[in-house]
This record gives sequence, structure tokens and C-alpha cells, in this order.
Amino acid sequence: MLIADAGTRRRARVPSRLGRSIRRNLTAYGFLCAALACFAVFAWYPMVRTFILSFQQTNLIDAPTWVGLDNFRTVADDPAFGEAWLNTLEFTVLALLCGYVVPFAIAIVLNELRHARAYLRFVVYLPVMLPPIVSVLMFRWFFDPGPGLFNQILDVAGIPPLAWLDSTSTALISLVIVSTWMNLGSGTLIYLAALQNIPGELYEAAELDGAGVWRRIRHVTIPQTKLILLLMLMLQIVATMQVFIEPFMLTLGGPENATLTVAYLMYQYAFVYGGNYGAGGALGLMLMLVLVLLAFAAVQLRLNRQDRP
Repeated sequence: MLIADAGTRRRARVPSRLGRSIRRNLTAYGFLCAALACFAVFAWYPMVRTFILSFQQTNLIDAPTWVGLDNFRTVADDPAFGEAWLNTLEFTVLALLCGYVVPFAIAIVLNELRHARAYLRFVVYLPVMLPPIVSVLMFRWFFDPGPGLFNQILDVAGIPPLAWLDSTSTALISLVIVSTWMNLGSGTLIYLAALQNIPGELYEAAELDGAGVWRRIRHVTIPQTKLILLLMLMLQIVATMQVFIEPFMLTLGGPENATLTVAYLMYQYAFVYGGNYGAGGALGLMLMLVLVLLAFAAVQLRLNRQDRP
């Protein structure tokens, strides 16, 4: 009888403990549900909707018509299709050369400073706090072929002015400059947080061995931040391949389609070319598949490295 009573009391305590745990974490669960709802509405639903649209012909008003792979054929036959992918890949490579290396270098410099570190962090993070449209409009004035800031600097240095956004040779590079500046702060602070977690004893041991600055970076800093470097590389590839704001606000894909990207071509299909939402969805699905394959490739590469002896 006593054993049965003890078992009953034990079973009664389990729900009460569960209830106390739920009440204690109720605020956290509320924030989690809100985040999941935002993801469902603004991320998961658009992806599912895009997948369905890619196989339909619709104007979002009348009943849709199932067309199978016709939208994919329409997109693939477009002469701008290849240009958009080449421009996107070129932009991704250039943006990685600048936006991947520059924040890491700035983070190393900030980590070595002993004075004004907090102020410099604020200055570096300032572009992230500005709305993207504000940053783009500011750079539109910087790139102005007449009174623009960049051409004024070139004039002081005795260099002929450049048609930054109006030349096929400099338009894409100009977009890379804008993208790098807009995303500089977040990457720098992430790298800085990773650098501050490196034990100082490793640097002291390297200095005792006579290692200079470059050797300490090569043999201590980079190996200790390898995981965050790989993660940031993957995130930046995904972000840069979806570039849209810069060509939309600065060049409209020109000149001569030199800055036409896949994301901007999707916009043109849906909102410029008579509302061809199916073709836009098909192109979006292609881009999503490429990004998913890149993510799987990165995970597979990481797992293979971990399995090596």
C-alpha cells in the first residue's frame, strides 16, 4: 500500500514539475512562437508558394493554369538568363574577395587596439544600423559622374573621373563596393567576438617562439576561428547570390545588362514583363536549388574533414 501511494505521489509530482517548468519559461516560449510565426509567414510560406507558382500560369487574380515545365523552358530560352547567372556569380566572387576578407582584417586590427575600441566598433557597425535604401541613395551621390564624392577624390589625386554606374567595366564593381560597405559591420563584430575567445596563452607561446604578426595570424588566429570562417563563407555566398537592392536602386540591371542578377531578373518577370509570375517563380526555384546544393556541399565538406584522421 505504501509503495502504491509513493508511486501515485511520484506521478502527481511529474505534471506539477512540468507545469512549473512551462510557467517559468512561458516568456521564452512566447518569443519562440513569435519567431516561428514570422518564419512561417515571411520565409516558409513564400518558398512553398514559389514552388507552386513555378508550375503554373497565373496573374494572381484568375484561376491558375497548370503548365508543368513550360515556365522553366521560357526562362532558359531567355537570352538574359545566362547573363544574369554570370553576373550573379561574378558579383558573388568579387563580393567575397572584399566582403569576406576586409571584415576579418578590420576585426584583427580592432582586437589589437587598446584605446577607442568601443568607439571604433560603433563606427564600423554604423552602416548596418542605416536602412539599406538610405545607404544605396547615399552611394548614388558618391558615384555621380559630376559632383560625386568618389570622382572628386580621383580629381584631387590627378586621376580622370570614372563613369561608375554608367560603364559596363565599373558598374558591377560599384555594386560590390556598396554591398561590402552595407554588410561590413555585422561581419566584423562576428569575427571580433570569435577572436576574443582565443586564449591569450596561444599568442604568448607564439611570441616566445619568435613568431611575427603574420605567423601568429596564420598559425593561431585562422586555425582558432576556422569554424566561424567557414560558416561566414557559406552565409555570405548565400546572401550575395540573392543580391537585389543594389541593382534595383542603382542601375536597373544596366548598362547593357552588366548588372542584371538572377534576383533582379525574377523581379522583372513578375512585375515588369506583364506579370509573368510563373516564370519568376521558376527562376526563383532554380536559385533556391542552387543555394540548397551549395549548403549541402558545404556540410558534406565539413563532415569529410571531420572524418579524416
